[in-house]
Amino acid sequence: MTDIKKEVTQFLHTHQIRIVGFGTVPDDATVLEIQKSPRAIVCGVRLSKSVLETVTDRPSLLYKHHYKTVNWILDQTAFRLAQFIEEKGAQAIAIPASQTVDWQNHRGHISHKALARAAGLGHIGRSGLLVHPTHGAQVRYVSILTDLRFEPDAPVDTDCGTCTKCIDVCPAHAISEHGVDIHRCYEKLREFSRIRGIGQYICGVCVKVCNGRD
Repeated sequence: MTDIKKEVTQFLHTHQIRIVGFGTVPDDATVLEIQKSPRAIVCGVRLSKSVLETVTDRPSLLYKHHYKTVNWILDQTAFRLAQFIEEKGAQAIAIPASQTVDWQNHRGHISHKALARAAGLGHIGRSGLLVHPTHGAQVRYVSILTDLRFEPDAPVDTDCGTCTKCIDVCPAHAISEHGVDIHRCYEKLREFSRIRGIGQYICGVCVKVCNGRD
């Protein structure tokens, strides 16, 4: 590992972030103009197993709060890491962990999962989520775009194999062997958002069952 990657990893460890990948920005990752920031550092936080157990065939109020808390932690970490990188004279843009900018196509500023895949943190599963080799889909991510020079990590050569857990439990019947029907998924998320106390587009059902090697 290069010195700068060691410095960044150690910085993140001081903020209790243990999942980190270093990659380049693939063409399909973003809707922003990022020519000046060709690389990405992707950070992840594992969701609580205990909280995920409260998810049934719909999100729970505890899961909704936990989801927001983890996103806040990720955003705070990305902000501090961007400052750390800029103090070294490089450019750094912290991309929000969860912010929709294109509602028609349900897209954020950038695809954290595309960046995470390019940074060697997992593969895209049938659910459309990033599947970490150890933690499955039970990880939330945030990304920092930068012109900092480092050697990118290699993508992992994994797939879902014969696992169909997410297909079996999806309350929207949106997941198949061929992938996810994002519009059907979002219709169910819209329905869940109307549950009293939820108020946002979350589910957690396929996340709960996709637990990697744990």
